[in-house]
Amino acid sequence: MCGRYTNQYTWTELVELYRITEPYIHPVTNLRPRYNFAPTDTGVVVRLDKEGRRQPAMMRWGLVPYWSKDEKGGGAMINAKAETVAEKPAYRTAFKARPCLVVADGFYEWKKLGPKEKRPYFITLKDKAPFAIAGLWEGWRAKDAPKEAPALETYTILTTEPNEICAPIHDRMPVLLGQDDWSHWLGTLEERKRLLRPFPASKMECWPVGKAVGNVRNDDPSLIARVSA
Repeated sequence: MCGRYTNQYTWTELVELYRITEPYIHPVTNLRPRYNFAPTDTGVVVRLDKEGRRQPAMMRWGLVPYWSKDEKGGGAMINAKAETVAEKPAYRTAFKARPCLVVADGFYEWKKLGPKEKRPYFITLKDKAPFAIAGLWEGWRAKDAPKEAPALETYTILTTEPNEICAPIHDRMPVLLGQDDWSHWLGTLEERKRLLRPFPASKMECWPVGKAVGNVRNDDPSLIARVSA
């Protein structure tokens, strides 16, 4: 699974990197560097609007399907498996029609060392190459909500089998998308299906980090610092 990630981009960097244009280039005031992004946090994703423009949006991590009776189950739907996303009722509609790019620059996984011991690793691309995590988003409204009430917008992250760099650490990894893949992920269903694969390990790197990342209240640059294995 993917349960923590980082996003250190400033708003200016995000606009340039994701080619955001009017009417969406105005700053999001609550965007700040994050070193320990956790489920149910609200973060930025990029989707297409009705005019086909890339639109940044603030959403909560943990998908709530549009047909849910309530929003309580969203915290359990932070990941969708690539192998079953097209068939699972919770994800299949979003996979067909509501893809998004989850803005990130690294993620964490925990390697099991013993019955009660795990070591966290920070995983990213070499040379700080930009990437996004493949995501799906959904809008949900309570049945008794007024028509003018805004929908609760949430997202989930796609995961796949691990590549050679992630396999020694964990049995899953997020679906990572290089810049050349972004327009395809936001494109047709068939284009998305072709991207459901492990990212090339040769373009990635990882290192062990301190256990402080395990506490969601910790969120500072020291979390991604390399420690002795």
